[in-house]
Amino acid sequence: MNGALLSRALGGFYVDLGGGPEDAVFVAGSGRSGTTWLADILNARREYRLVFEPFHSGKVRECEGFRRRQYLRPSDRHEAYLGPARKILSGKVRNSWVDRFHRTFVARRRIVKDVRVNLMLGWLAKNFPETPIVLILRHPCAVAESQTALGWKDILNETMQQRDLIQDHLGPMEREILASKDSFERRVFLWCVENYVPLRQIALGRIHVTFHERLVEDPEPELHRLFDYLGKDFGDDILQKLKIPSPVSREQAIGGVEDWRRTVPQESRKRAGEILALFGLDRVYGEGPMPDPDGVRALMRSLPGG
Repeated sequence: MNGALLSRALGGFYVDLGGGPEDAVFVAGSGRSGTTWLADILNARREYRLVFEPFHSGKVRECEGFRRRQYLRPSDRHEAYLGPARKILSGKVRNSWVDRFHRTFVARRRIVKDVRVNLMLGWLAKNFPETPIVLILRHPCAVAESQTALGWKDILNETMQQRDLIQDHLGPMEREILASKDSFERRVFLWCVENYVPLRQIALGRIHVTFHERLVEDPEPELHRLFDYLGKDFGDDILQKLKIPSPVSREQAIGGVEDWRRTVPQESRKRAGEILALFGLDRVYGEGPMPDPDGVRALMRSLPGG
């Protein structure tokens, strides 16, 4: 057995001493936004059990009834969704997929990390208020470029088949979303859908938003804010973890925040800006690589959830 396989096999040998959802932290974000890297940073002291992508319907039996980008209204009380989520947050789901990157023998708390749940975050916040939620954002052009390079499947149309999602949030944009044919453009649309909905639903202060670019460029104040939100002490050991790429990163090192600008054509960047403006997300990301945190706060205050 090679080193990688041995490491993965050993991930299943541990004791989870945590209690219910109050002993979990949820890390969410679009795919390729840095969720695994952020989870590793939070777990630099190896005090958490890392629960990897537990809402993957193809890997976790308990979640077979979930879509790949499941939308749930906060008021939804169906046990078909509540039951699996409760089990996941309480550490009751174990298999080789969710435990593939766990490396601690004894854990009293857990980090649940998933890129499939952005459209459920309002529901999670409502039904599991004891679980803190961290949403990481990364420039949609960087995310779309990375997903394209990896050949990820286009699931925009599948996501848009959910009529509750359209009725609650996307009615004014539906026609333009569905008319999109360009692969890169469609990935930007999906990024907008995935991040517009939770920012629209969740009250300011109930969720902590952090930014991939700020973790790369100016990590210390960004991490201080995050650790304060979680009630955790911050130290130099956490900063050292920033230098290590996540186990699912295709790069050998953490890339610069402007790398995507060398590969994404100007025309595509301009179109991305137009799409962001449809959702009001141009307050957060513009033509430059860095985010505007004040734009997130303004957006959350101006939308119904804020």
